[in-house]
Amino acid sequence: MSFAHVLKDQTYAMKPPPLALKRIRRLPLFSPRLWLRRIAFWLGAVLVALIALVFARLADDAGEIFLKLLHVSRFLPLIVAPLGILFSAFLTRKLFPGAQGSGIPQVIAAIHSGDRAHMDAMLRLRTAFGKVLLTLVGLLAGASIGREGPTVQVSATLMYNLGRRLRLPRTEMLNALVLAGGAAGVAAAFNTPLAGVVFAIEELSHSFESRTSGLSLTAVIIGGVVSLALQGNYTYFGVSTAILGFNAGWWAVLLCGVVGGLSGGAFAALLVRAGKGMPGWLGRFMRDHPFAFAALCGLLIAVFGLLSNGSSYGTGYAQARGLVEGRADVPLSYAALKFCANVVSYLSGVPGGIFAPSLAVGAGIGQYLSHLVPAPSGAVVLLGMVAYFTGAVQAPITATIIVMEMTANGNLTIPLLATAMLAYGSSRLICRRPLYGALARQFAPPAPRPGVPVVVAQGDPGDA
Repeated sequence: MSFAHVLKDQTYAMKPPPLALKRIRRLPLFSPRLWLRRIAFWLGAVLVALIALVFARLADDAGEIFLKLLHVSRFLPLIVAPLGILFSAFLTRKLFPGAQGSGIPQVIAAIHSGDRAHMDAMLRLRTAFGKVLLTLVGLLAGASIGREGPTVQVSATLMYNLGRRLRLPRTEMLNALVLAGGAAGVAAAFNTPLAGVVFAIEELSHSFESRTSGLSLTAVIIGGVVSLALQGNYTYFGVSTAILGFNAGWWAVLLCGVVGGLSGGAFAALLVRAGKGMPGWLGRFMRDHPFAFAALCGLLIAVFGLLSNGSSYGTGYAQARGLVEGRADVPLSYAALKFCANVVSYLSGVPGGIFAPSLAVGAGIGQYLSHLVPAPSGAVVLLGMVAYFTGAVQAPITATIIVMEMTANGNLTIPLLATAMLAYGSSRLICRRPLYGALARQFAPPAPRPGVPVVVAQGDPGDA
C-alpha cells in the first residue's frame, strides 16, 4: 500500500462520521438555522425599540402642535377637534380597519385565536402603519388618547411578521414572538422593563411559560439597551420620594383603593358596553351614523377641554407628571373631565390607547382625595394612579410595578400593592371581566360552522 493511500485512510479516520456532524448541527448551540433566527429576532427587538422611540417623539410633537393652536385661541378646538376626529374615523373605517382603539385587544385576540389566518388579519403591517399615523392625527386634534397601547400593537405586529418571514411553522412560536413584541413595546413606551415582562404575562397571555417569558425578557433587554443608548436613563413621570405613614396612610390606601377601583371599573364597563352596542337611540345613532357620531365626539372633547382650561386634551402626561412632582396647576374637577374625555375619545372609534390617559385620571383622583386624608399629596397621587389603572384593566401587579418604575419610588411598595388589590376587588363589582380581554372578543375569529373540519397546523419538532 502506498504512502498516499495510508495518509488518505488516516485522514478519513480523523473525520467524524456524517451522522455525527448532522447531530452536532442540530444542537441549539451549533445550528445555523437557529442562529439565523436568533440574530433576526435580536435585530427585530432593536427595530421595535427604535420605532417606539420615534413614535414617542412624533406623539410629543403632535401634542405640542395642538398646544400652539390653543395659544392662538382656546376656542379653536371647537373646529379642529370635530374635523380631526372625523378625518381619523373616516380613514380608520375606509383604509385601516382593525386599527381602531387601543390595539391591545387585537393582540390578545391574535394570541388566543390559534388560527394562522386570523393572526395574519389582526397583525397586518398596513394596520400597524395606520395605527401610528391615525394616533398622531388624533393627538393633533386634541383627543384624550395615548401612544402606549398602539405601540404594543405595532411592536407585536413587527415581531409576528418577522416570524412569518423566518417561516416559523409552529403557531406557539409565533405567539411567543407576539408576546415578546408586546412586552418590548410596553417597556420602550414607558422605559419600564420589568413592567413590560409582567404585562405580557399578566395581561396578554394570562399565563407563565418558560419559552414565552424568556423571549419577552430578551426583547425587553435589547430594547432597553437601545433606549438607554439613545435617551439615557429617565423616569416617565419624574422621580417621587413620597412616603406614607402607617396610621393616616392606610386610610389613604382604603379610600383610593375603593374610589379608584370603582371609577376604573365604571370606565371599563362603559367601554365594554359600547363594544357590544349601546342601547336605545344612542346605539342606533352610533351604528347608523358613525361619522356624524365621531364629529360629535370631537365637539365634546373640545367642550371638556374648555371646561378644564385645556388640561383634558392629549395624553395627560404633563398633568400626571406635574401632580406626581407636586407642581401641577389643574382644577379639582380635572379627574372627572379627563374621565369623560377618555370615554368620548374611545367611543369615537379613532386609534389611540388608554394607558397614559388612565394614569392621568388616577393622578387627578389622588389629588382630589389628598384633601380628605392627612397624608402627603404626592403619595396619595401615586395610590390614585395605581387604583384607577387597576380598576380599568384589572391587572394589579402590572399597575403596581409600572407606577413604581415610572416614578422610581420603592418606598410605597406595600401600600401600592394593597391599593391595587382593593381596587381590583372593587372594580369587579362593576365590571366582571378585564377590559382588554372583554374588548378582545370583538376581534375573535368567527366560530367554525357545523360540519366544517378544523385544520391544525403541525410544526417541526426541531423548532421546539
